[in-house]
Amino acid sequence: MSHQNNANKEGQLQIELSPEVADGIYANLAIITHSSAEVVLDFIRVLPGVPKANVKSRIVLAPEHAKRLLFALQDNIIKYEKAFGTINLPGSEPQQGGGRTATPFGIPEGKA
Repeated sequence: MSHQNNANKEGQLQIELSPEVADGIYANLAIITHSSAEVVLDFIRVLPGVPKANVKSRIVLAPEHAKRLLFALQDNIIKYEKAFGTINLPGSEPQQGGGRTATPFGIPEGKA
């Protein structure tokens, strides 16, 4: 069984979502790295008491697409907060400089 975008306008891309991908992958840590040619997003699941965490999914984007993703995420967060209230992230100020960013999704800072 697959899910498709059934809009049949001329030139519109049809998107198929397989059942395996539709289940999604849970991640609570993202590590972002970049070069001049790409931005790499590694999504990781960190479990309490387990000293090793494996990358569950890696997405490689052109910088232009990464910026479009940034804007799309920002737009969706704004819409989410209008509907459900502010998302509070204590102690999560963006880091300055460097080419690598680790962003824990639910782990206190310093424990990722």
